[in-house]
Amino acid sequence: MSWYRRTKLVFDSLRRNINPKILPRPHVPTRINPNGSSNPSAKFSGFSSISSRGVGLRVRPWTSLEKTNTIAYNPFLSLSKRNYYVDRYQVRHFKPRGPRRWIQNPRTVWTVVLISSGVIITLFFGNLETVPYTKRTHFVLLSKSMEKRIGETQFDQIKKTYKGKILPAIHPESIRVRLIAKEIIDALQRGLSHERTWSDLGYASMDSTMRGSDKGVKETALALSEGGDEEMMSWSKDDQILDDKWIQQSRKKDTKSASSHLEGINWEVLVVNEPTVNAFCMPGGKIVVFTGLLEHFKSDAEVATVIGHEVGHAVARHVAEGITKNLWFAILQLVLYQFVMPDLVNTMSALFLRLPFSRKMEIEADYIGLLLLSSAGYDPRIAPKVYEKLGKLGGDAALGEYLSTHPSGKKRSQLLAQAHVMEEALMIYREVQSGRGIEGFL
Repeated sequence: MSWYRRTKLVFDSLRRNINPKILPRPHVPTRINPNGSSNPSAKFSGFSSISSRGVGLRVRPWTSLEKTNTIAYNPFLSLSKRNYYVDRYQVRHFKPRGPRRWIQNPRTVWTVVLISSGVIITLFFGNLETVPYTKRTHFVLLSKSMEKRIGETQFDQIKKTYKGKILPAIHPESIRVRLIAKEIIDALQRGLSHERTWSDLGYASMDSTMRGSDKGVKETALALSEGGDEEMMSWSKDDQILDDKWIQQSRKKDTKSASSHLEGINWEVLVVNEPTVNAFCMPGGKIVVFTGLLEHFKSDAEVATVIGHEVGHAVARHVAEGITKNLWFAILQLVLYQFVMPDLVNTMSALFLRLPFSRKMEIEADYIGLLLLSSAGYDPRIAPKVYEKLGKLGGDAALGEYLSTHPSGKKRSQLLAQAHVMEEALMIYREVQSGRGIEGFL
């Protein structure tokens, strides 16, 4: 029965703490005769010496001395003053707890909103940058030092992954790729040294020739399209950024490009003996080329087209921009998870946010690579053919383009073959071939 006694003691203690406190009946003074009988003529002054302020309550007058003097429970007696406050009428109130205390104050709410807006606006405009060549403005949160560190870490991981398959520096293919990459990097550095804005008057004429091989840009575009001008404009306008209006406006902008992330870069080239038809350039100037690409593209101009495209990604900071975009995508997904199934949210965000963004970045890198190719002294008219060949090697499909991170090779070829795009590249190429060169065209 010991457990019964312990349980009963616990419940009794809880009941005493919960039940109203019963205070002892105060002493009621009366005038009593010496003989012990009360004096009916004496006035009753039972509560003259008792003040309600002593206990913090208003004491009800007694109607009968025989009644028990029970005082109601006051919750403020057992609480510290920090949990309640007294208004001007001397009435006690519980203080509200939690975030409602500042939300209920309009002045505090407006202060928080103004400070938050100022921080967001400062963060946004403080991290806006202008992409070289295209003059596109983008928002990047990742710092330049962090971006370089990411590229170096990935480059070290590539070396470990393909250990034993990396061609030595004295290998003929390594020397060839390194010399082609050096021409592209030199062209980039010349462009960074003296920025220059193009005007419409600088475009080459359609009838001009050079070395007897220039038949005009229209003929090149028609030959690549294999279906005339109507087929060239069959792609969605939302997926391309190289339309005539964009070219004319972007090249006329007198905006200083953000090129500080390209200063002091230690450019490195690595050739991997793998049959993969691929190449990429990581942040920090780390270029990797696979021998499978060199087997399908024999000429230096074709290899320079691919390297120029990959360097274009580093010029436009697409990796840092992609990390920033993924941050916003993740926040949006967390919000949608509360209303929609996670699998559906992931699928829709990939189809409508991540993949379209990736395809636009590829098109922008194509354009930057085309200008670098021309500045390095290679004929830019080879670039559309290279991308068309890449599309055939990758197996372009109508539905596969919407599920891929890269546009179809045919679309990329047609975009670069547009008159306003190709004429700009041809003008740079002609100046380089004539010996005048070009100092800067960012």
